Amino acid sequence: MATPRIVRRPGVEPGGAWPDAIPPLLRRIYAARGAHSPDLARPRLSGLLPPDALHGLDAATALLHEAISADRHILVVGDFDCDGATACATGVRGLRMLGARRVSHAVPNRMVHGYGLSPALVAELAALQPDLLLTVDHGIACHAGIEAARARGWQVVVTDHHLPGPRLPAADAIVNPNLPGDAFPSKALAGVGVVFYLLLALRRRMREAGAFAAGEPDLTTLLDLVAVGTVADLVPLDANNRALVAAGLRRLRLGQGCAGLRALVQACGRDASRLTASDIGFAIGPRLNAAGRLEDMALGIECLLTDEPQRAMELAGILEQINAERRAVQQDMTDAAEAALSRARLEEGEAPLAPCLFDPEWHPGVVGLVASKIKERLHRPVLAFAPAEPGSATLRGSARSIPGFHIRDALAAVDSAHPGLVERFGGHAMAAGLTLALDRLPAFEQAWLAHARAVLDDTLLQAELLSDGELLPQEFDRFHAEALRDGGPWGQGFPEPLFDGHFEVLDWRPVGERHLRLGLRHPSRREPLAAIHFGGWRGNPPAPYLHLAYRLQPDDYRGGAAVQLVVEHAAPA
Repeated sequence: MATPRIVRRPGVEPGGAWPDAIPPLLRRIYAARGAHSPDLARPRLSGLLPPDALHGLDAATALLHEAISADRHILVVGDFDCDGATACATGVRGLRMLGARRVSHAVPNRMVHGYGLSPALVAELAALQPDLLLTVDHGIACHAGIEAARARGWQVVVTDHHLPGPRLPAADAIVNPNLPGDAFPSKALAGVGVVFYLLLALRRRMREAGAFAAGEPDLTTLLDLVAVGTVADLVPLDANNRALVAAGLRRLRLGQGCAGLRALVQACGRDASRLTASDIGFAIGPRLNAAGRLEDMALGIECLLTDEPQRAMELAGILEQINAERRAVQQDMTDAAEAALSRARLEEGEAPLAPCLFDPEWHPGVVGLVASKIKERLHRPVLAFAPAEPGSATLRGSARSIPGFHIRDALAAVDSAHPGLVERFGGHAMAAGLTLALDRLPAFEQAWLAHARAVLDDTLLQAELLSDGELLPQEFDRFHAEALRDGGPWGQGFPEPLFDGHFEVLDWRPVGERHLRLGLRHPSRREPLAAIHFGGWRGNPPAPYLHLAYRLQPDDYRGGAAVQLVVEHAAPA
């Protein structure tokens, strides 16, 4: 287990004119994240970046407008994660709102087709007789599938946000803010965000052509989907993404989200009126992702597309069951990974610098979660592999990284030094995926560790928790807890406030098998404080005095003025 070091953010004075409704604590937190004014701290849709700078929009919107005008069959091809599912639902719903009458959708099955628009998926889609394929959240690396689609006479419009390789696919149009030379100011759009921007540009093109004599469709009704996909994909919440997510959360809190998302909120036991980005990341997103991991993401997309509340609840119930199964599979795989690492420590004296894990019994849809868990515990980049299907000689891998080690660039470096070793790869700075032949795994692991040794140093391997400092005695109250909760959206690149301080332990008790409930006293407060440390019970009593890194949250279970500290890290003081 990596022991993090608590590092306090430099104090930054917010300055400027702030509304009285935003307390000084929140102003200080915003300023520490580079948001020195209310407009930057709480960006609104009125300040959304215009689509104009996105390269490829002219070609893409021209093709889609022509297809809609000619009543051609548009097939939206999704992906099997939450971003891909919400992007698919956004594309289908948005095109129908803009007048497309022949819109259908498809999504690859992880176990059958592999990732993205593959030749195998194209062959299966031929029965649908599409005229134009619109890929969402993938396509930039799908060279063979796009060639197969165009060989059948289909047009292909790619929308993606993943980093491109050295060669672009031969699509009819590509919209991706991360293309070389693309001038769009925000490179952090998720796949669903790219689709939303494409729809905005298509609406403008159609408006200029006089298409909306009977009234223009309101595309902001899609922002609930945009918010869920953006948060779940862990893209940085820059000002533009925060404006999108905040608007989508407002719709969900008001009960205006699509039937499927309303059903998922209910299924995971969340209060819709208090929904946060954290609820999306830890409750809604995993339930949608579970379908693509263990079953078929078609279930998740159907849930997002249905307008019938009863059907939405049925599908949300199925997704809840799949997610429970996913948790069990994940726990078994994580236990196996930790056992393998324990054996490695006994043999080598320490954990591998960048663990490369494989088990022939693992499920390919869950290896990313295992890599993430081990990365969190060791604070080292981790790769986890599983057979593409039972008994397959092809492995599918997921990689998760730590700050300062760009995981996709690391895979590109290995691929460049050893051409042909990796069949395919793609991803971001912190997460990536790859395909590898089973018999190449030893050679790959050797090349991977060599690259890691050349790049990683002790500074990168020291885990850090960035703290917003200490709370004042009067700030341990419900008013400030609610202000912090509602002051987001918080997420990647705009982290939820975290504080640290020293406390006396008044009482404690285990909760379940792994958690610890604490009664604490702060040196400057007479009243005790309640705290919960998830995963904090390891069989031994806590020290009488602790240095804690924690979040301040309203305690809705006790209600009234109650608050609690949610402990992220505890060390003897």
